[in-house]
Amino acid sequence: MSKVKLRLLVFGTTLLLLGSSERLHSQPSTATSQGGYKDPGVRTGDAGAGGFLPGLTDAEKRFFKAGLDDFEEAEGVADGLGPRFNLDSCGGCHSQPATGGTSPATNPQVAFANKNGMTNRIPPFITARGPVREARFVRNPDGSPDGGVHALFTIAGQEDAPGCSITQPDFVRQLSNGNVVFRIPTPVFGAGLIEAIPDAEIFKNRAAQADVKRSLGIRGRSNLLLNGNAISGQVNRNGNDGTTGRFGWKAQNKSLLLFSGEAYNVEMGISNGLFQTERDETEACNVATLPNSDTTLDGTAPEVLSSIDKFTFFMRFLAPPTPSTSQPGGTESITRGRGLFATTGCALCHTPSMKTYNSSVTAMRYQTANLFSDLLLHDMGRGLADGVQQGQASGREFRTAPLWGLGQRLFFLHDGRANDLKQAIREHYSDGSEANAVTQRFFNLNDTQQQDLFNFLRSL
Repeated sequence: MSKVKLRLLVFGTTLLLLGSSERLHSQPSTATSQGGYKDPGVRTGDAGAGGFLPGLTDAEKRFFKAGLDDFEEAEGVADGLGPRFNLDSCGGCHSQPATGGTSPATNPQVAFANKNGMTNRIPPFITARGPVREARFVRNPDGSPDGGVHALFTIAGQEDAPGCSITQPDFVRQLSNGNVVFRIPTPVFGAGLIEAIPDAEIFKNRAAQADVKRSLGIRGRSNLLLNGNAISGQVNRNGNDGTTGRFGWKAQNKSLLLFSGEAYNVEMGISNGLFQTERDETEACNVATLPNSDTTLDGTAPEVLSSIDKFTFFMRFLAPPTPSTSQPGGTESITRGRGLFATTGCALCHTPSMKTYNSSVTAMRYQTANLFSDLLLHDMGRGLADGVQQGQASGREFRTAPLWGLGQRLFFLHDGRANDLKQAIREHYSDGSEANAVTQRFFNLNDTQQQDLFNFLRSL
């Protein structure tokens, strides 16, 4: 088979999986060159992640530990699991390279589908070596926008739910209709530091190097003005107080508590103090009292807290990943790569660091968060568009993903379509993407320079 035919076959397979012919896009002119550079792969050695922030008090450490235990615990029907859900624990999805990370090498959803007698069929987009995924439908049957999570599994068949007979969505039909898009778990390392970045810091960074950003097509939304000039990057504002959202693939959540409550309800089907009602209220399928998890009025702290409160403390006190200096290529290559990351323009969106505010938690007060993100929304073009609107984020907009911890990630981009840095960068290039000029700059680098940049990214 010729290389051209093979490439078309790969593209066709990808488009069938993503369900939209509109995702076909041109590549940067040098993106298909077969140079000697390559992604060095997942960093080996110590995880360098999963511990608590330095400087926490003993009491804060206790809350972190209580949250960690609950985050890793598997839930059952008696705890309120389901009736529709994607997995039975937070830690199952967020486990690479340590608890709080992202999708592991072996997808736990495969073995889980028939746990405890459940009669679930494994959807075709869930594979043992693929990423943990949630599925969203772009449209409702009447053609109106959907965008919501359609849980993969049900509790039907479990001994603890003998009267439950609800069925899974017909994912095969929805795939054939081009109506399914995916999300993979976002890492939550250093999430408390991200939460503690003031809006003013985000806006100041947004306005920095405005002329350079504009010249490269990093435009954001044209209705954001500063002194009469459009500046790059729109925020996803909270609908209640107008402040900046910063968690989730589209920065749709303002706080870690909201992030926790939504995930507990949507991913595990467990209602809680923030999301009080069930997403599926089929009476025979709801065994536990409502909400399934909430703060109690007895016991002593931290036991008194609800699960989402514990999850919040775990994520808030979770330290950011520790970068490595022992990557292939050594410190000199990593240093050169860091410089190229800036001069190529990657750092215009993947901002290396921002400062936190005067936090009530001493360990988080006036800290430097080396997150490599501007926390803004950017139009990523037709190639990465998922057609899902969340808050003010359109179907083509995504939050700049923080890159700290990138060295040990297995899957990239919002849907996990890439498992190689070269492919992930290439996917940034498509019709209308704000990243086109910077992506082209990357592929215009020589082989040694591209290798240096890869080595730097895998050191994070």
